Amino acid sequence: MGYKIVDKKQLNDVVYLMDIEAPRVAKSAKPGQFIIVIIDQKGERIPLTIADYDVQRGTVTIVFQIVGDSSKKLSKLEIGDSIKDFVGPLGRPSDFVDEDIEAIKKKKIIFIAGGVGAAPVYPQVKWMHENGIDVDVIIGARSKDIVIFEDKMRAVAKNVYMCTDDGSYGFHGNVTMLLDDLVKNQGKQYDEAIVIGPMIMMKFACLATKKLNIPTIVSLNTIMVDGTGMCGACRVSVGDDIKFACVDGPEFDGWLVDFDEAMKRQTMFKTEEGRKSLRKSDGDTHSNPNCKIGGSH
Repeated sequence: MGYKIVDKKQLNDVVYLMDIEAPRVAKSAKPGQFIIVIIDQKGERIPLTIADYDVQRGTVTIVFQIVGDSSKKLSKLEIGDSIKDFVGPLGRPSDFVDEDIEAIKKKKIIFIAGGVGAAPVYPQVKWMHENGIDVDVIIGARSKDIVIFEDKMRAVAKNVYMCTDDGSYGFHGNVTMLLDDLVKNQGKQYDEAIVIGPMIMMKFACLATKKLNIPTIVSLNTIMVDGTGMCGACRVSVGDDIKFACVDGPEFDGWLVDFDEAMKRQTMFKTEEGRKSLRKSDGDTHSNPNCKIGGSH
C-alpha cells in the first residue's frame, strides 16, 4: 500500500517533479497549502508545498530540491513506486480563496517567484486564471538552466517576466530589480504582491515592495521542518505576534515578518546545540500549544 508515483520529471540538476496518486488530498487541496511526505517506515517528515492538483486524475504534484538524504532518497524513486505517507492538505489556504471574486478582479496583482518558488506560485496563478482574473508574474533564477515552470506559468498568467542573476535569460538582474523596472520605467502599477522563494529573496522583495507601497504576502514554506508546529523550527515573529508557519501559515504579511530572526533560527536549528539554545530562549513559546497533529520532531 501507499501512494503511487504516476509521473516523474527532472526539471534541472537538483529539482524533481512528481505526480502522486492521492485522490482525497487532490479533492480537498487549495492554493497555498502543503503536504507531508514520509517515504518509508524509517523516513522523516518532509513538508512540501502543493505545486498542482488534478481532481479528475486524483493526483497531487510536488516539486522538490535535493538538499539532504531524505530528498535524495525521494529523487531515486521511479514511476510505479509508492510513498508510505502523503498527508494533507495542511496549512491555511491563500487568503484570496475566500475573498470576493469581483473585488479581486479590480486589483492589479503581481506574483514574484524565486527559484523553486515558481512551483508553489503556479497553483495560485492557475486559480486566478480559472476565476477570470488576470495577473502578472515575475520568475527569477540564478541562470537560464535552472528556470522551472515557465511554460506552465505562461499558460495561466497575463504577463510573465523572466529574469536571471547572470543575464543568461530575460532581464539581467534579480526579481527586485525587475519589479523596480516594471514600476518605475514601464509604468506598471500593482495593488498587491505575492512573493514565494528563498528567505533572503523574500526579505529583499519585501523591502522593495514597501518602498513602492505594494502590500505583500509571503509564503514561509521554506522554513518548515516537521510540519506540525511541534519542533519549533518555523516559529516566526510576525509584527508583535509569535506564529508557526506550518499551522498559522504558511502565508503572512511580508512587511511584518522578521526575516533576519527567522534566517538566524534556521541556521541554529541545524545543530543539536542550537536547538537546545532555542528551546531555552523560547520558553513556553517554543512550539505551538494548539497543535492538532501531535507528535514531535
